[in-house]
Amino acid sequence: MRVRSLLAVLGGLLLSVGLVAVVVLAAGAVLGGRPERVPVDRGAPPPAAAPLAADTDVAGWARTAARDTRIPARTLQAYARAELAQRERTPDCRLSWSTLAGIGRIESRHGTIRGAEPGADGRVDPPIVGIPLDGTNGTRRIADTDGGRLDGDPELDRAVGPMQFLPGTWEMFGEGDPQNVDDAALAAAGYLCSGGRDVAAGAGWWDGVLAYNRSTSYARDVWSAAADYTGRVDHASSAAPQ
Repeated sequence: MRVRSLLAVLGGLLLSVGLVAVVVLAAGAVLGGRPERVPVDRGAPPPAAAPLAADTDVAGWARTAARDTRIPARTLQAYARAELAQRERTPDCRLSWSTLAGIGRIESRHGTIRGAEPGADGRVDPPIVGIPLDGTNGTRRIADTDGGRLDGDPELDRAVGPMQFLPGTWEMFGEGDPQNVDDAALAAAGYLCSGGRDVAAGAGWWDGVLAYNRSTSYARDVWSAAADYTGRVDHASSAAPQ
């Protein structure tokens, strides 16, 4: 949606989607809670996670990383697959699984909020649906846009799925099922990398996460979670026998 050549069109689209994202993930942040925040200046480069090799055994990597990160292995598979797919689609974006994991931690505790659990097929059960966006609880009022098809609410929109997408934003960036960790992670990857961002650089990372949710405190929570996950996996890798 954002890869149009006309800058004026692109700028307008980014603005409109960014405003929607504030509501989407402000609601999601209420669901997932936040990790211990690391003091970090806005614009600081993201944690440097080594990119996954194109031939990575994703299931095997996720099983090992799950022990160190305490992220469900099935959800980690989704983050890893999204990194690999997005690096192939937009190699200059340089997205890492750890940034997706940081967002997933805040939004839904990696698809486990309120007793949910990702199944073998990636779909979370029970489905994760956020609060009604009625203008309270720090949200902007958003009238229904999908007839309740995704969120079950015919009057107001609600954020849905493990990555907490608003129905209208899902229509722009998502394919498949927002309640599926694979589909949701891939949509989040596309969202973060839209507009030609390089999210391995400080400016691009903060621009992408703040487009996802225009709250600096939210971005710092994501940064902290991503840094923690990167450190855990890197430490485990360096400690493993060679």
